Amino acid sequence: MSASAPSWRLASRGLYSNASSLPIRTHTHQTRSFIISPRRAADDDKPPAPSTRPNPVLEKFLRENPTIPSSAPKQPRPEDIAGDLSASSIFEDDRRAQVQAATSTKVASDDDAEPNKLTRDPRTTLSITDPNPNARERFERKKVIQMVRKGGRLTKEEFVKRTEREHLTKSHNLKTSVKKLGALARQIQGKRIEDAISQMRFSKKKVAAEVLKQLEFARDEAVVMRGMGLGGLDGEAGSESPVEVSGTMDLVAQTKRKEKAVEVQLKDGKRHLVEDRSEIYIDQAWVGRGPYGTLPDYRARGRVFIMRTPWTSISLLLKEESTRVREFEEREAKRRRQKLDNVWVHLPDRPIQTKQQWYSW
Repeated sequence: MSASAPSWRLASRGLYSNASSLPIRTHTHQTRSFIISPRRAADDDKPPAPSTRPNPVLEKFLRENPTIPSSAPKQPRPEDIAGDLSASSIFEDDRRAQVQAATSTKVASDDDAEPNKLTRDPRTTLSITDPNPNARERFERKKVIQMVRKGGRLTKEEFVKRTEREHLTKSHNLKTSVKKLGALARQIQGKRIEDAISQMRFSKKKVAAEVLKQLEFARDEAVVMRGMGLGGLDGEAGSESPVEVSGTMDLVAQTKRKEKAVEVQLKDGKRHLVEDRSEIYIDQAWVGRGPYGTLPDYRARGRVFIMRTPWTSISLLLKEESTRVREFEEREAKRRRQKLDNVWVHLPDRPIQTKQQWYSW
């Protein structure tokens, strides 16, 4: 063994006898046994101490389920305040302004009121609902003056708008041209909404499926938003079929429905039978050009052309059959007036007031 070897290496090999300078530990290969002391066993029976770190998942669950008791001590946090807003809310600045105003003025609240509840500032809401009060007052004053001057009378356009229902809807852009979609618009224009849906259901056109979805959407929206197609206000059956009694149609309802049916003549000269005046029909249908898309057109010799793919939308104006009946009656009345204007009517007989009868008018 070299004399230059360190003492700790010699001691580890048992060649260094001075044990006082470096003790030697000997490990015996024995089976380790886990001995649990009585003090440690008593500590294991105790529940673990609650953690002081906040748990956002647990706090969110306890807020959503207030009936479940919470053993962990709750820490006051800004999110637990009733009526508070999240930090990402667009009204966070208003909330901070309310807090600053409440702390600066120190408004005294009742004992029964919640101390952490924040009240909305009516001035902040008023700035959104009524941004220009002077203009609103001038508009209201103008309308009151108009009603006083007219004596409460309405013009023909205002009376029609108040007594008849209509609904205007526009579809999203469809991947087709104006020429192709215009043919379908002319096909459904003037038809009842159910007849137009049947036409689009059995049409061979590719875009007819999209027009069918738009017709169904427009019909449902008109029923929900405008109350169209629901019959009169006096409890009539409306667009529903007559009541069936024991498999046969109610004769009384069928007779009343036939008596109320009116046959009108349309602008194109066709005759049309109106059985239910609340039924929906398509008064106008037109198309509008949308943006153009791009599509590559690969040609010979490695050339690529750019095609412009058109997008088109369709607009529908829905009205009720009562409007069509009114327009027919107005046309008939105008025709009768024009016919009577051309008929010669003799002058009325008047008593003679002067000596010369030819100057008595």
